[in-house]
Amino acid sequence: MADSSDISPVSSARRIALKAGLKLGALAGGAGLVGAGQVSAAATPDPLITEVQDWNRYLGDGVDANPYGKPSVHESDAVRRTVSWLTADNKSSINFTPLHKLDGIITPNGLCFERHHGGVADIAPGDHRLMINGLVETPLVFTMEDLERFPRESHVYFLECAANSGMEWRGAQLNGCQFTHGMVHNVMYTGVKLKHLLAEAGVSPRGKWLLPEGADPSHMTRSIPIDKAMDDCMVVFRMNGEALRPEQGYPLRLVVPGWEGNMWVKWLRRLEIGDQPWHHREETSKYTDLLADGTARRFTWTMDVKSIITNPSPQSPIRHGRGRTVLTGLAWSGHGTVKRVDVSIDGGRNWSTARLDGPTLAKSLHRFYYEFDWDGSELFLQSRAIDEQRQVQPTKDALRAERGVNSIYHNNGIQTWHIRPDGSAENVEVS
Repeated sequence: MADSSDISPVSSARRIALKAGLKLGALAGGAGLVGAGQVSAAATPDPLITEVQDWNRYLGDGVDANPYGKPSVHESDAVRRTVSWLTADNKSSINFTPLHKLDGIITPNGLCFERHHGGVADIAPGDHRLMINGLVETPLVFTMEDLERFPRESHVYFLECAANSGMEWRGAQLNGCQFTHGMVHNVMYTGVKLKHLLAEAGVSPRGKWLLPEGADPSHMTRSIPIDKAMDDCMVVFRMNGEALRPEQGYPLRLVVPGWEGNMWVKWLRRLEIGDQPWHHREETSKYTDLLADGTARRFTWTMDVKSIITNPSPQSPIRHGRGRTVLTGLAWSGHGTVKRVDVSIDGGRNWSTARLDGPTLAKSLHRFYYEFDWDGSELFLQSRAIDEQRQVQPTKDALRAERGVNSIYHNNGIQTWHIRPDGSAENVEVS
């Protein structure tokens, strides 16, 4: 994939009809694990290992050269990228997590996608305040020091924008999982359960809704049912052990586990308790998924079960040629844990169960792997996640049959990558 900050749609929204004669040697027949003996090192001498190299010959930097560590210069392409034509101005835009460059389940802080409505607010923590008002017994204002004295917890959660994969509703559009699925990240948040702060203020029995407000220029607000606020929501000041990054809401943000990312208000400054949802135009649009018949799904907060193969993929093609191939990807569900991920390498004709690896945490990303022996035939890679509530990730066609193509939100359809015999990959749809 080019390093350009922009990306054009694929040349055409491709839907490929699977040919009856598609070779299955690398598909159903090659689905088993390959033996270690099938992977061998080159027999000829390699000067990169037999000869002394510069990094063996000269001293490197000392411990003070990089007071805040940075990735290797050889990993300079592992960066967030934006798509310039998505919005009129990047002050109210999105960039995308490079999912194809990552492994495991934790997203490094510097690679978590950004979504802003008025740019990044620059707030000194000593000047920041959090107010709780509305239908409460005692309106309160907290400093950051006040908040750090409450019982502290750490939890790993995914955050996904409701518009993640939104460009794909009408067909294959963006050529790379960074762009089709990169509005998601997964980190360990540290902070205070929201219920402790609300208990301090004393919520009125009439209080049924919460309105969080951000301190950024857009004054971002969302309506959240009080039951969710009292359940697992958090007010956090750290991610992956360090302070929140400015683009992630420093010094304080709201965490709403499993629910769409626009509710995770950044630069959090106020929590108002009310007896009904607030009906701002922006909120209504965010909570509405327009259907084909003109009606709309409203308050579709929970992010449904979803998965994506990150490697191989258009930005990470097969470069090693035939032989042992490691397929990997991510799965998640706002309803809890992912119990199983199935993988198809022939466009959904045959499915095999992938191997889930690492921690299995509720409302967190899950990493899956599938190893197979590739014989150079074309592949049509798909993954299908199933969560603990037995919800199964649907096909894109099934979603469209139910909801039409007017929405840009909550697209959790199965993604297809076409792998050509030369190992290159493209975003397609199959039928």
